Amino acid sequence: MPTDHRPPSALTIAGSDSGGGAGIQADLKAFAALGVHGLSAITALTAQNTQGVDAVHVPPVDFLRAQIDTCFADFDIQAVKLGMLANAEVVDAVVDALRQHQPRFVVLDPVMIATSGARLLDADAQSALRGRLLPLASVLTPNIPEAEWLLGHRISDAAAADKALHALHALGADAVLLKGAHLDEGDEVIDRWFDGEAEAKFIHPRLDIEGHGTGCTLASAIAANLCLGLSPRDAAQAASDYVAHALASGYSPGRSNVRVLDHFGAMGSTRA
Repeated sequence: MPTDHRPPSALTIAGSDSGGGAGIQADLKAFAALGVHGLSAITALTAQNTQGVDAVHVPPVDFLRAQIDTCFADFDIQAVKLGMLANAEVVDAVVDALRQHQPRFVVLDPVMIATSGARLLDADAQSALRGRLLPLASVLTPNIPEAEWLLGHRISDAAAADKALHALHALGADAVLLKGAHLDEGDEVIDRWFDGEAEAKFIHPRLDIEGHGTGCTLASAIAANLCLGLSPRDAAQAASDYVAHALASGYSPGRSNVRVLDHFGAMGSTRA
């Protein structure tokens, strides 16, 4: 590779999963599988495995900001993926950094509560995320419980999800991908897309699998695809396909039945 060529990089600003299935670890696997150079700024350290989250440690925000600034100083960052942000101080630091560096794309996965039920974002941080961070997002990727919190009401069926999609977009993000795994729509999982002009639905068979790291991977795959030049809608559709394949070919490395994603196996499936 010529020394004057810098490949596009994607930066994940998120928490670390010591179990390797979600968070920073999943993001970097997705970046690598999709052919993008991956960078990371760690917002929180978790003591976590496939059975749950036992402890969370949040490093000083000055150190988080140093990680972010150092990455922007050296790499051609085309997209930033945001995951677990822990508290309002962390959210404010990320907002300030994004406003200074102004990356082309910001993909926001509003991580609030882990599948195990552990709270990953405190109440003040949720308000800061909604009011200050969400309007900076190029793509917002909530699941149904996160969308319910953002909107303040239940989303109980397909009609409510269709309405919620527009209401979420009105909060300020350029586009929304509302993930459908938590909504009972029979044998299908439907991810809903709206960018202010066009709607789309990305549909995959529902698998009888308890997955880990799917939301993190979806957002990081969108960020990687944006780095590669795909349009936001095409980046989201390709990412939805990627997660479906990675979950189908996933494996259970721990003592629980929770399955983590097979990132590189997914690439083989999508290329086929």
